[in-house]
Parts: sequence; structure tokens; C-alpha cells
Amino acid sequence: MNRAEASELKAAKAHTDSTARRRQGEPDREAPGYLDEFVRKLRGGELGSLPGVFCVVVIWIVFQVLDHQFLSPRNLSNLSVDIVGTGLIAVGIVFVLLLGEIDLSVGSVSGLAAAVFAVMNVNDGLPEWLAVLAAVLVGAAIGGIQGFFFARVGVPAFVVTLAGLLAWNGLMLHVLGASGTINLHDRGVVYALTNRYFHHTAAAYGLAALSAAVFFLTSYQDRRRRRAAEVPYRPLAEIALRTGGIAVIAFAAAYVLNRFEGLPLALLVFLVFVVGLDYVQRRTKYGRRIRSIGGGVEATRRAGINVVWVRVSVFAISGTLAAIGGLFLASRVASVGQTSGSSILMINSIAAAVIGGASLFGGRGRPWSALLGMLVIQSIASGMLLMGIQTTVQYMITGGVLLAAVVLDSLSRRSQKTHGRA
Repeated sequence: MNRAEASELKAAKAHTDSTARRRQGEPDREAPGYLDEFVRKLRGGELGSLPGVFCVVVIWIVFQVLDHQFLSPRNLSNLSVDIVGTGLIAVGIVFVLLLGEIDLSVGSVSGLAAAVFAVMNVNDGLPEWLAVLAAVLVGAAIGGIQGFFFARVGVPAFVVTLAGLLAWNGLMLHVLGASGTINLHDRGVVYALTNRYFHHTAAAYGLAALSAAVFFLTSYQDRRRRRAAEVPYRPLAEIALRTGGIAVIAFAAAYVLNRFEGLPLALLVFLVFVVGLDYVQRRTKYGRRIRSIGGGVEATRRAGINVVWVRVSVFAISGTLAAIGGLFLASRVASVGQTSGSSILMINSIAAAVIGGASLFGGRGRPWSALLGMLVIQSIASGMLLMGIQTTVQYMITGGVLLAAVVLDSLSRRSQKTHGRA
């Protein structure tokens, strides 16, 4: 009996038991609590985002002790904006990692997209919305082309995207031309992406309240659906408790942001992307197909899923998010230059996805992994900057954290195999 058959048998047994209990007038069985489930996953080697959360806590404590300005509202607000550009690229990397593949071209694609925007808008005078659309379409097309060579032609993704890293970087330099650097209009929409703040306190607190409310309503609706289907569901008390925890974190963040300039537009956009794509990944057939391919290509193909189309679309998503991330990075420095889309950008985006909990072996990871991983990487960079430590040390520390994350991922996978879960 394979894993799929065993899972179906277990689900059928649970359904039968639940039906029997209902006929006898007994209440449905509630699912194990969050704490019980958390302990079970730890015993099975499923660490998830725990290492990333631990890293953030340790890094913040250490740098706050060394420099009391680290957790100041100004620094944390700047940190929330600095994570957005690379974080969006890392979200695309998470989708590729779910397939068990890698995209090495995201840095060059982001730089090329920003260069296309700058040339069309600043040099050629095209409307900004048209230049933005062209830049995003360039990223999507590049991702689709690379996905085609990988999924249809059969060229390994590593080779295709490595070639893209070189080719798209060369094309970016060609597009920029002799000037090498193009400054953005300081009153344009792209410039405002990382320089616009919602100063009214209601904006940040409203977002915090909305986040808690949406989480509670989503969890409650899921509980009702599962109960109606006669399968285990979450206890209402635990949903309320978890909602309270999220509300505390969200309102604390809103309080800190309001003590400086208010809610940054960049952070709001980033959170919308993360929440939206997390829904796509976890709640739609398309997202389940992506995870299924990461768990086993042949089994997914035999299930009748168009593996080629899913793979091409995932690389198109990665290219699109790389392009959007490139626009945010250009907005942050108000220019596009020959150093845009550097190799360190690609390294940081992949590192963020892995440090945040996405697996290099495929099948595991969420868009929230990118946010968490970027908090780790950018917190290190911010702390080093405050202390006046050289960038070389930052690279060494980030490299060490990345290696530790990969080692934990490997050990976790080995433990899951031991427990029969991988």
C-alpha cells in the first residue's frame, strides 16, 4: 500500500467514525490543538519556520544590546521598507523551490525590468503606467521562456537560469546604454513606492484590526466547513487564542510604525502580495498542484495534471515578481544603474526563502517564508550598518545562517523519512 492509498484509507476511516458518532448523538471529534500539532511536527522533524523565528529573536536581542537604536521606530520602519524589493523576489523563489527547482536569473531579471522602465519612462517619455506594464511583462515573458526550456525542452532549470543570469544582465547593460545610470522622477508613482507613507494613525491600526479579523473569519469558516464535512476541526477557543496572538503582534507593529512616519506603502503592497499568493498556494487547486509536483513529478503526471504547464507558469510567476521587486529596489535608490540586479541580490533572495522555511528539496514553503527570511537577512544588514561593521562581515554571517538553515532542512528531511513522512 502506497502513501496515497494509506492517506485515503485513513480519511475514509475518520469519516466513518465521525458518522457513527453523529448517529449515536456524540459530538464530532475536534482536531488536535495547535500545541499538540506543533509538538507532533517537531518530533517528526518538521521544523517549518521555527528556525527563522528563533534567528529573528536572537538577532534583535543581540543588536539591541549592542546598540539601543536598533529597535527604534525609525530603524524598524526603514527595515520594513528595505525588505520589500528583495522580499518580493524571494516570494517568487519560494514558488520555484516548491517544485524542487531553482531560479538563478531573478537578480538579472529584476535589473533588466527596472532598466526597461527607466529608459521608457525617463529617456523616451512614455507614460509611467505603460512603462511599468512593459517592465512587468518583460519579467513574465522571461520567466515563461525559461520555464519552457526547462519543462518542455528538458534543459535543467539550473543551467537555463544560469544562462539567463548572464544573458539578461548583459541585456540590461545594453538597454542602459552609455550613460550607465538613469535617475527616476522624484514625483512618479514608482518613486513613491518606497517613499510614500500613510501618516494617519488609523491606517496602521486599521490594517492590524483587518488582519486579525480576516484571520479569525477565515479560520472560523474553515472550522464550519470541516465540521459540516464530518472531519476533525479546530476548537473555537484555540482559534480565538491564536487570533489574539496575531492581533497583539499586528497592533504592536502598528504602534511602532505610527511613532515614526506611519504605515509605509511598500510594506502594505508587500503584505498584500504575500497574503494573496499564500491563499493561491494553500487554498486553490493550482497551489496544490505545485506542491504535488514538488512531492513527486511522476505521481502528479499520472494523476492527470499538466506538469509542463504548471512548471512554465511557476517560472513566469518568478519572473513577474522579480520584475516587480526590481521596480521597488529602483524606487529605494531612486535610480537604475549598472549594479542593479547584482548577483548578491539573487543570493539574498534565495537565502531568504530557505532561511524562512522553504525546502531546497521541494514540496515545502510558503510566501511567508520569504518575509521571515528577509527579516533575518535585513536585520543583520541593519545591525551591521548601525555598528559601522564592514559589509564583508555581514556576508559571512548571512552565509553562516544560510548554511545552518540548509543543514536543518536536510536533517529535517532525513528525520521525516525515518518517521515515514517524506
